[in-house]
Amino acid sequence: MIKVSSETLSEPSKERSPGGTGVGIFGGTFNPIHFGHLRSALELLESLSLSELRFMPAGEPPHRDSPVVSAEDRAAMVERAIVGESRFICDRRELERDGPSYTVASLEELRDELGKDRSICLIMGCDALLGLPQWHRWEALLDLAHLVIMARPGWVFPDDGVVAKLLDEHGGSSDELPKTPAGKIVTQTLRPQDISATNIRALLQSGLSARYLLPESVLAYIAERGLYAKQE
Repeated sequence: MIKVSSETLSEPSKERSPGGTGVGIFGGTFNPIHFGHLRSALELLESLSLSELRFMPAGEPPHRDSPVVSAEDRAAMVERAIVGESRFICDRRELERDGPSYTVASLEELRDELGKDRSICLIMGCDALLGLPQWHRWEALLDLAHLVIMARPGWVFPDDGVVAKLLDEHGGSSDELPKTPAGKIVTQTLRPQDISATNIRALLQSGLSARYLLPESVLAYIAERGLYAKQE
């Protein structure tokens, strides 16, 4: 195993400037969205000088069981969570498409909408990168976007195999992302956020409070809709 060289966002960078032209894509089930998602998204938006970051809730995730909470409810929670941050957008396209939520199809649509020259950054975790060879038409992803990997300190990737070859051939730095529309893989070490949707659901299903783990507006929506109700 080899340690991945990554850029850390633990200190503000004077070389970064807000308000670039790149677009970040942050996919997931967001079941529910929480402060870990939001803080990581904000750090990436500012450190990579993106003009906007789109949260893209998955309707029918192809690599995991479909969430019990509906796609409409999950998107509604995202929309409530991002009120007040104009650079955050909830992109519902995967909820409106029949069948599995294939990322490559969303990127193809976005590339058509945004043009061939605009930088698109697909944000994912280290575990998603390791499983990339199982994704639908994964070889096309780097033709459509850059990959920005959210890494934890000390994370390592394999030194051989498909992922190692990808990192060797496409590894780059964040400074390169605005200059090209796609094709680079950049790792970013974010501030630790020990919050998970799984733990939040467990708290709520046990009748305990999840306050301060996610926005009050999202908690209010969960209560109104009776989501993640206490299990008798």
